[in-house]
Amino acid sequence: MLNQFTLPRLVGASIAILAVLLVAGWLTREDLASKPYLKVMGSGFMFNYRVADVYYGFTAIVQRPLPTGSIIEAAFEDPAGGAEHVVRTRVGTDTNRYSLRSPPVRGVEKDRPYTVAIRVLDREEKQVLWRDQVSVKSQISDTVVPKEPLTVGPGYALNPNPGG
Repeated sequence: MLNQFTLPRLVGASIAILAVLLVAGWLTREDLASKPYLKVMGSGFMFNYRVADVYYGFTAIVQRPLPTGSIIEAAFEDPAGGAEHVVRTRVGTDTNRYSLRSPPVRGVEKDRPYTVAIRVLDREEKQVLWRDQVSVKSQISDTVVPKEPLTVGPGYALNPNPGG
């Protein structure tokens, strides 16, 4: 009985099992080259009527490794009809989740789609590595937000000149 488990047989069996596992792993692997660099996890509008602030943005996670120092750029459509608002952030090693938001905007209409053009640039800004576009809708218009903040200061004190 002990003769059946010789060292050459154990090595041969181990190599055969390892080969089968390697083939199975290779066939079930996920090819990162076929994935986009970013996946937008969510987007939307934020209305803060207390401080008369309206903005919109998105959160994305890195699906495929990006070179450190790459730039994520988002061009937010201006609901008031002006020039696009361009926002950028550099890719670091500390996170794989990035949130970009527009500066304060006005003129938001209910159920109208607003476009956000997303690009990933190399660190020298010479080459576009990836691009995508998302559409963001609001369920309400910004008429619910006053022209001036209702509160001011760190303690939410009432604004002496509220805007309505």
